[in-house]
Amino acid sequence: MFRITRKRALHETITLMEIEAPYIAKKAQPGQFVMLRVHEMGERIPLTIADPDAEKGTITLIFQNVGHTTEDLKSLDEGDCIRDIVGPLGKPTEYEGAKRAAIIGGGLGTAIAYPQARALHKIGVPVDVILGFRNKELIILEDEMSKNAEAVYIATDDGSNGRKGLVTDVLKERIEAGANYDLVIAIGPLIMMKFVCKLTKEYNLRTIVSMNPVMIDGTGMCGCCRVTVGGEMKFACVDGPDFDGHLVDFDEAMRRSRMYAEQEKAMMQLRHICKATGEVVG
Repeated sequence: MFRITRKRALHETITLMEIEAPYIAKKAQPGQFVMLRVHEMGERIPLTIADPDAEKGTITLIFQNVGHTTEDLKSLDEGDCIRDIVGPLGKPTEYEGAKRAAIIGGGLGTAIAYPQARALHKIGVPVDVILGFRNKELIILEDEMSKNAEAVYIATDDGSNGRKGLVTDVLKERIEAGANYDLVIAIGPLIMMKFVCKLTKEYNLRTIVSMNPVMIDGTGMCGCCRVTVGGEMKFACVDGPDFDGHLVDFDEAMRRSRMYAEQEKAMMQLRHICKATGEVVG
């Protein structure tokens, strides 16, 4: 059992949880994730480790309540326990040779991008952070990013904060202004990562993306998290989650990401119906 020591709402749909997991905290590196199960009958889901603290023996997870399991997780409070957490899983991000980096975060991907910015800042690599959100109400971790970056640029779809536009607009402006990046790390919606990679390929810029497809066991046995990279099948849980963004088949990944949309929708509808009648589901 893993006790929740801190819970904070970053937005009405986004929650931060700090959880006691000393062995995971001691070994976790940027880019790695955990698989968790909220209760004995729950499904397993992957969540990226946003902030491991080896001294406190805790890990921080940031998630959006978009499905049945994240609703269950959000319902827990400080002092409650999560049934299972396994990790750290996946390969750590490789920064070798980086001299100046741009970190691109889209929406909740900002939570995954944060440890990347912090790790690069810690080893002395100058970092520019470019974040994209639908509107200003959804902005998260701006202060934390600012402490680990030379500059933070925010783009919103509606122009309610920062500039109106896309992260690719900002990235292109920075490149053409002579930012001299030799590494771009893009984390967020698949469509965002696709177009970031399309842009950076024009400039021959090394680009790393973090893939988070459907996962069941996190050990490469189930095969659910397969992605096509450079024409070869890879498993995101053991071969990734980081990959060369110029080699990822994003169109295939987007098709696969929609495979269980109807089932998840049906489960959420059932959950809401039963909440209305006072019955407990799951």
